Amino acid sequence: MLFLDSLFNGVSIGAVLLIAALGLAIVFGIMGVINLAHGELMMIGAYTTYVVQNGFKLLGDNWFEFYIIFAIPMAFLVAAAVGLMLERWVIRYLYGRPLETLLATWGVSLILQQFVRSVSWSMFVGILLFSLLFFGGIWVLKKRLDFDRLRRPAIAVLLPLSVGIAIAASVLSGNLFKLAFTKPWFGAQGVDVTAPGWLRQGLELGSLYLPYVRLFIIGLTVVCVAGIYLFLQRSPWGLRIRAVTQNRTMSACLGIPTQKVDALTFAIGSGLAGIAGCAISFLGSVGPNTGQNYIVDAFMVVVVGGVGQLFGTIVAAIAIGTVSYLLGSGTIAALVSDVNFLSDFFSFFANTSMARVMVFALIIAFLQVRPAGLFPQKGRTVDA
Repeated sequence: MLFLDSLFNGVSIGAVLLIAALGLAIVFGIMGVINLAHGELMMIGAYTTYVVQNGFKLLGDNWFEFYIIFAIPMAFLVAAAVGLMLERWVIRYLYGRPLETLLATWGVSLILQQFVRSVSWSMFVGILLFSLLFFGGIWVLKKRLDFDRLRRPAIAVLLPLSVGIAIAASVLSGNLFKLAFTKPWFGAQGVDVTAPGWLRQGLELGSLYLPYVRLFIIGLTVVCVAGIYLFLQRSPWGLRIRAVTQNRTMSACLGIPTQKVDALTFAIGSGLAGIAGCAISFLGSVGPNTGQNYIVDAFMVVVVGGVGQLFGTIVAAIAIGTVSYLLGSGTIAALVSDVNFLSDFFSFFANTSMARVMVFALIIAFLQVRPAGLFPQKGRTVDA
């Protein structure tokens, strides 16, 4: 029973890794973008779940039991919106330049971490006012036929003006309303997401205990994988995405809007990261560094499974999650306790940090044999 219990926990950890890596597999595999801000998109999904939870607490205990039904789509939409803005304003100008993309998304990840530490009502007022003035002004000017001639002088005037007004409004609102407007919404400390009552129990199968939260995460992962598969295989936009993956230049020649495909792909991948954040919010406190705990493992899953291969991502996530837990929990050491040198060897790795070292070593050895992963991508691919 010890082995079965450890196996279930390992599979559940693999499900968490899979749901974290699913969006990354789409973005990295299809677009070739190394997005180091993917973990922060998960963090945004987790904080969205926390906000929705607090909103439903105000409605009473009966409504609170159903908040997760609204939190999942909200986490998807908020993270997808942030990802779409990231693609439109940053990544779109860096396609085909992986080093610059890596550095830019790393910078964005630091900005998002600091944002959730510091964001308050006064900062929100400033950001909202800046967005309305600057982007609203650009949108109005785009309606003019001579916009191309006016673009640079318009930006030169609107940018400092919008920044000045936004800063003034932020400072003024903070001075007028004091603590209520200047206190951070979340702060640097972690916040806790409480699972609904029906997820706090577990299923007992003899001496085996299966927590409903873990079962829910596994079920949510299955739904996400099935949804992505059906979208990519059965929808017109899924066909366009697969066409761009195989040959971007030929797809553009055939009239496929590759820029829209890129934006949609990045938004979907970011939304899946938000759902992953919603799932991991039930496993511990949510903080500014929440996403950093999963980003490296998520990249490992994508690389081991094969870039752009959905089935390979599934197999790699379950395998890495299971092996990590079996090593870290000491289950393997207990199974080979009769063999002294094996027991001593696996006991040395019977903690979380050393188990990760062992998994890294196994992955490095595996990639020496199969550098393209478990299921290498087939067909002709052309970089952007």
